[in-house]
Amino acid sequence: MVTRRRLRSFLTALCLYAMAGLLIGYFGINAFTGNRGLRARQDIDRQIAELSAEIARTRAEREVWDRRVSLLRTDRIDPDLLDERARAVLNYAHPHEAVLLLRRP
Repeated sequence: MVTRRRLRSFLTALCLYAMAGLLIGYFGINAFTGNRGLRARQDIDRQIAELSAEIARTRAEREVWDRRVSLLRTDRIDPDLLDERARAVLNYAHPHEAVLLLRRP
């Protein structure tokens, strides 16, 4: 009888340690690979960096367009820009001008 009790207490303790180890392992794996884990955090940080770069590019492009639009305002029209836009819209070129057509990448 004594050996069975000792064996049972040993197996009970072993099962409890094994279950605790499995539970800790489960939470450890989820902390790394879960929806809110470390890997998901890295993906979110990468997306934030990409979107921040895109915002910077978009703001720079907007500044360029704001400057060009300000040159076409009625109170102060830039003659060179007006001539450029009229030729582009009307598809007009002077007979003595050389026109280069470039393909956009």
